[in-house]
Amino acid sequence: MKFESLQKEMIAAMKAGDKARKTAISLLVAAVKKEAIDNECRDNIPDDLVDKVLLKEAKLAKEQVDTCPESRPELKSEYEFRYNIFKEFAPAQLSPEDIKAKITAELGELVESKNKGMLMKSAMQLLKGQADGKIINQIVSELCK
Repeated sequence: MKFESLQKEMIAAMKAGDKARKTAISLLVAAVKKEAIDNECRDNIPDDLVDKVLLKEAKLAKEQVDTCPESRPELKSEYEFRYNIFKEFAPAQLSPEDIKAKITAELGELVESKNKGMLMKSAMQLLKGQADGKIINQIVSELCK
């Protein structure tokens, strides 16, 4: 996703008077800007950096939802709202079936060798930004049995 698109969405939320949505999107904008400064590309933010930050923030928001105590429903609903906004902007992730198909098609030779370390390394490079590492690890473990 382009950084400018994210900023336009924030401005649209401001104009619409949707304070909660604007706050969630501004958290994403701030996280992207911080990462861009850390990577010394403040003036020209690449799309892959934006996507990486969006995935990271969505994952963190999901963890907040999962770890929030049931005794705090107002906090949990806020976390869920924020997670849904983050998920809206984060790049789509592949399903486990698609991951398995892609690994077996692209890395069939490594799957046959049952070398989990090499297969995991290659799969992570192949599916970078397209799938969660935990899911990739589960699938690679299955394939190496």
